[in-house]
Formats: sequence, C-alpha cells, structure tokens
Amino acid sequence: MVVQREDTLLKGYSGLIVYADDFVACFQYKQEAERFYELLKVRMAHFGLEMEESKTRLIEFGRFAAENRRKRGEGKPETFTFLGFTHYCSTARGGWFRVKRKNGKKKFAKKCRELNKMIRDMRTWKLADIFRKLNQILVGYYHYYGITDNGRCLYSMKYRIVRMLFYWLNRRSEKKSYTWEGFHDVLKHFPLAEPMIYVHVYS
Repeated sequence: MVVQREDTLLKGYSGLIVYADDFVACFQYKQEAERFYELLKVRMAHFGLEMEESKTRLIEFGRFAAENRRKRGEGKPETFTFLGFTHYCSTARGGWFRVKRKNGKKKFAKKCRELNKMIRDMRTWKLADIFRKLNQILVGYYHYYGITDNGRCLYSMKYRIVRMLFYWLNRRSEKKSYTWEGFHDVLKHFPLAEPMIYVHVYS
C-alpha cells in the first residue's frame, strides 16, 4: 500500500519532459513548483547526487506569464533552453498565446566556431568536395533545428557559412581569389542547401 502525504499532492496541472539527464518540470501553481524543487534536492541527496544549481532555476512561463509580470511592473517572461532550443512566450498572428523556439545562443555560437575551423582546414580541397561536405552538414542541421518559428536562425547559419567560405577561400594562397561578385558566381555553380522547416509544431 502506498501512503501519500497531504502536502505532496498536486492540486494543479503538472508535466515532466525528460531527455537523458536533462528535464523540464511544469506546474500550474508556483508553490507546487517550489515544493517539487525542494523535494527533488532531498531525493537526489539521498542517492549522493546534487543538482547543477547554475543550470537549474524556477521561472514563470506560460500563457499568463506576460500579463502577470506586467501587473507587477516586471519585464518580459523569462526564457529557458532545452535540447539546444531557447523556448520563449509569444503570440500567434491571431493574438493567442504560443510557445516559440529558436536556436540557443551558446549552441549556435559553438557550431559556428566548429564550422569556421572546419572550413579553414578544408580550404585547399576541391570546391566540389567542400560544398558537398558543407551541404551534408547543413541538411543535418536543418533537420534538427528546422522547427516552426526558427526559420530566421536557419538562414542566419547559412549566411554565416557563406561569410566563412568567402573569408577562407580567399586565403588559399597569398593572392586574393574572389571578389564578392566572383564568389556569388561560385555559389551559383555550387549552391548551398536552402533552409527548410521539417517539423511543423502547430499544423
């Protein structure tokens, strides 16, 4: 028989989204979120574990967050990053509440650094091989990050790659290889994969 304490019973909506060792817990009422947070620390300590405090926080989020914060004279609702996406409160064109997602800044910056190093190292390859490799990477990137409302970030990644290519291909030798006009002719011959939304959350 399972005996439940009265103060551990939830009175509002709750949800838990888990991936590997990362998770987001959602609660309708602030006091229940705070209670869960404290009990979670106790539970983890029981197994000799600790939460990473710098990556763990309580935030007000959801359809009423913006209105509640405005009444208190506070700014926009906070955001949170989960699985490489920053989730934020917004509205659809019709004015109703909607959670939107975009690339997390840290993940985006890290990917740009990795690609910059890769293009630097590939700059002496044949152009066909360089663009074939980059298109494989871009298509994989679009498949993961190509989600509703994130189109701008996809185009931003493609633009960054174009700039990196122009920079490093002009350093294949001591002599500058391309002007912008000449480089765009190269892109016409070796087009980069166009951004595409693969996951339509609200369709």
